[in-house]
Amino acid sequence: MSAFGDRILLATDGSPEAERALEMAATLSERLGAELHLVSVEPMPDPLSWPEARIMSPELREDIRERAEDAARKLLEGQVEKVEERGLEVSEVHAVAGRPDTEIVRVAEEIGAGLVVLGSRGLGPVRRAVMGRVSLSVVHHSHGSVLVVRGDGGDFPGPILLAVDGSGQARVAAEAAAEISASTGSGLHVVFVMPAADHLYGHHLYSRNLKESVREQAEDDVRTFLDEQVGQLEQHGGKVENTHMVVGRPDAEIVKLAEELGAGLTVVGSRGLGGVRRALVGSVSGSVVRHAHGPVLVARSE
Repeated sequence: MSAFGDRILLATDGSPEAERALEMAATLSERLGAELHLVSVEPMPDPLSWPEARIMSPELREDIRERAEDAARKLLEGQVEKVEERGLEVSEVHAVAGRPDTEIVRVAEEIGAGLVVLGSRGLGPVRRAVMGRVSLSVVHHSHGSVLVVRGDGGDFPGPILLAVDGSGQARVAAEAAAEISASTGSGLHVVFVMPAADHLYGHHLYSRNLKESVREQAEDDVRTFLDEQVGQLEQHGGKVENTHMVVGRPDAEIVKLAEELGAGLTVVGSRGLGGVRRALVGSVSGSVVRHAHGPVLVARSE
């Protein structure tokens, strides 16, 4: 079975970023043989959090909701046409009014989508910060994988950068990357980020020779691990082009290497850093999503 199940949900708002997200979602739907569902959420104030709710009549609130859903429906009609122009079908559309991140996650769970695709700005070409919050919130709360699409990365299908670290969620990321590589013909680059020297040795005052010995052993272990990863990826049909062992902060090094490679897609697990604490990794995958120049897939499995 696919790492993404059999349903992909594209969250769209008609912005330029959402247009690129549509292209990627349609390509993945076609290559992976997954149903494509579309959702558009017209933002609407939460009646429980706004003081106006106390004076706004239920009839007026319902009228605002209906107008918002109509606007979402109209936008979706245009998006469906664009998918059909590619010779593909949309299985179902979901026109919703409410808070975008909440509704996207709810619809994804409702239809059992294994992958949510959305643009990195969204909410119209308004403020990047706003959509940053929406996409990061979806990444954090989604039960499945999330692909956040930004418009200035490499071409897709194109080189795929997979970050690995031995954690359970990184294995999920590897399976997802291998499946996309196999179905699109994209070459895989696999990266392991080693900690800088001060993190590797801790606060111990080791001699220079001992430090070099510890570093060499660590590098040997990483090379062995990367070789094992290549074998597993190729067993799953992935086409591995190269492996990379780099030193530094994981999020910064992943973003930097993706840019150097002109990666069409960067794939990370939703935990990472050896499966330590979700909050910590949240910060790694979230930071990669925020700073990458191209699309980032945050792979997650329940």
